[in-house]
Formats: sequence, C-alpha cells, structure tokens
Amino acid sequence: MGKVVLITGASAGLGEEFAFQLAEQGFSLLLVARRALRLQAIQQQLQLQYPELAIHYLCADLSDNQAPVQIMNYVQAQSLQLVGLINNAGFGQRGLFSDIALDTHLAMLQVNIRSLVALTYLVIPAFTSQKQSFIVNVASTAAFQAGPNLAVYYASKAFVLSFSEALHEELKAKNIQVSALCPGATDTEFAEVAELSDSVLFTLRVMAKQPVVRYSLDNLNKAVVIPGFINKFGALMAQLVPRAIARKLAYRIQK
Repeated sequence: MGKVVLITGASAGLGEEFAFQLAEQGFSLLLVARRALRLQAIQQQLQLQYPELAIHYLCADLSDNQAPVQIMNYVQAQSLQLVGLINNAGFGQRGLFSDIALDTHLAMLQVNIRSLVALTYLVIPAFTSQKQSFIVNVASTAAFQAGPNLAVYYASKAFVLSFSEALHEELKAKNIQVSALCPGATDTEFAEVAELSDSVLFTLRVMAKQPVVRYSLDNLNKAVVIPGFINKFGALMAQLVPRAIARKLAYRIQK
C-alpha cells in the first residue's frame, strides 16, 4: 500500500492540489472532505492517473468535534501507514463579528483550530514510528495581523501559525517536520465561500494554487512557509508597521 498522506479539505482548492502533487511524488492518499461526489470524482481521477497507488476517501465534516476520531478509526480499520498530514480544511466568513451568526463563528473555530489540533495530536503516535514524517498546517498571511471584517478567521490562523511553530521545535527530535503554510490571496473557492470575491484583497494579484502547493512541499523542513514575494513582503510589513495601521489597512481591503 505504501506510505499514506492524510489530506483534509481535499475536495477542492489547495487540498485537491496537494493530492495531485503528492500522488505525483508517489504517496498513497486518504482524502477527507464533506462533499462525497466531489471526493469520489477526485479519487477516481487520481486512481486512473496513478494506478499503482492506494487512493482512499472518507466523507467527514470537521465542524463535528467527533470527526477527527472518526477519521483515525478509519485509518486503523484500513491499516493505513500514515507518514504525512495536510491540515488544509478551513473557512472564513466576511462581515462584522456581531452580524455573523454565533454558530458560524463556533463552527469556524471547530474546523480551523479544534479539529486541526485533534488530528495533529492523534497522528503523532503513528508518525513517531516512521523514519521521517511531516505535518503541514495551512495558515495564512492573515496570521500576522488582526483582520477586521474577518475577525475570527484571522484570529484562528494566528493560532495555527503559533501552534505550528511550537510543534516545529518540539517534534524535531521525533523526525516529524511541522510547517505552517501561509499563503496570501489564492485562486481557490475560499473567496467565494467567504464572500470576498469583490474585495480589494481578491481583485489585486491572486496566486495560482499550483505554485503555492509546490513551494510548501519543497519546504517541509521550514517552520513558516510563505509562497510568493508579494506575500512575504506583506507578512513582513504587517509585523513592522504599527498594529493600528496594519489593522486599518486590513479593514479597508476587506470591506
């Protein structure tokens, strides 16, 4: 069966692209997302293209706090030898904090933080038996500052960045590479789902998903991975300028 990488949010966007690039590198896969038909279509396409690999898929909703255990139960039932985890599932919602339903905020925290932490925790015992394994937590350049009009999303990605940097140091001795991928505006479904398609943020330069994923996989040994010069510059400036200026600018480009 070979070495298996678990990818959440694998039905579109960066998750789907991770699946194709990892398959090209010879990894078998476990694809996880909510949309059964979309997952099945991707699984079939990958299996046709890479018949020598085992391509599994599992429908799971990571806004359910039982989903990480459900996923790991499947891994154990199928005797999958996990060597990689791509914590890609996540979403945002544009709007004033007080105008968005509380259930939406809590679901966002469940998907973006709680399920990510749970899956990371649950895979570590399996990873410690491998010579080399890796975890990629998909954060965002949003992690480097506050984000009015996307308050909970920005805060959740700040958590992912800090958490990943800490684990990068902790897990080195166990030969587990941990990185936080921090893309900027990227050509995926995120903008449409978050109702950001008409924002200044997504009408300026948007990066294609292929180079984002390629850069991530080429830099698994780095704690913080920021693809693209403009994104690197933006993340740096967010840390150098006064926080009041950074948050006001973020509010303007997300109105």
